Amino acid sequence: MAIFLDSQSRVIVQGMTGSEGTRHTARMLAAGTAIVGGVNPRKAGQTAYFGQRGIPVFGTVAQAMAQTGANVSVVFVPPAYAKNAVIEAADAAMPLVVVITEGLPVADAVDCIAYAKARGTRIIGPNCPGVITPGQSNAGITPADITGPGPIGLVSKSGTLTYQLMFELRDIGFSTCLGIGGDPVVGTTHIDALRAFEADPFTQAVVMIGEIGGDAEERAAEFIRESMTKPVVAYIAGFTAPEGKTMGHAGAIVSGSSGTALAKAAALEAVGVPVGKSPSQTGALMRAVFGTGLAVRAPSPE
Repeated sequence: MAIFLDSQSRVIVQGMTGSEGTRHTARMLAAGTAIVGGVNPRKAGQTAYFGQRGIPVFGTVAQAMAQTGANVSVVFVPPAYAKNAVIEAADAAMPLVVVITEGLPVADAVDCIAYAKARGTRIIGPNCPGVITPGQSNAGITPADITGPGPIGLVSKSGTLTYQLMFELRDIGFSTCLGIGGDPVVGTTHIDALRAFEADPFTQAVVMIGEIGGDAEERAAEFIRESMTKPVVAYIAGFTAPEGKTMGHAGAIVSGSSGTALAKAAALEAVGVPVGKSPSQTGALMRAVFGTGLAVRAPSPE
């Protein structure tokens, strides 16, 4: 079992013939991802070769879906064109669109995410590593050899920390690892992922990685209190950040006391979520969850 992506997912790559699209398509294929096509209007009708494997290039997402049965698109399109790429995929009724593109203007992100949501298309990203279900499929840029299948779900704002926690807990393994992106506006939130992991019968516990800025983790804490029965362990990047400091991700902006690592940790710990002070400590906290028999927390009464 998994969330959002599994062995039955049929993937197309918008921007497959560009430098980044080509490089990561090869890596996704090597991971076993069922990539069935690429999209580039200027190269429609051509075949892109990855070793001996030929992948057809289509002019539009709609054409690719009609001819391949694709149900996932990964977007490697430059920022200036990414909004239109997402809108095109949504117009074609693509169920899942993973937007790897970094530097998408916030106004463009707001527009295309709202447009996609209104049409029933789930967006992951932008500015994210994508989603990987180890041993089944990899849609994005996450290295596929860090970990194997297992019972832990992972949702993270940070790509690098996604990889680090996958490594820390590789002895247990993961159902799905989801990088939602660190921009101020993202298509899939911590809460969306937590809800999906809660519903997935194979996922037994969840690691949630946040960072300073905004209130996404505080809102996730409230959702955990009300709706999660599975154990959650968290890590918040930015405990040592100077007050008022803007960090790497556009979403990591601290304003006053809200959005600090301490405030986020306090909100999570108040609902029973242990928060590690480092990735290694977070991994140890998750191992302790399994070592104590994976105690399951019942939702709080209304």
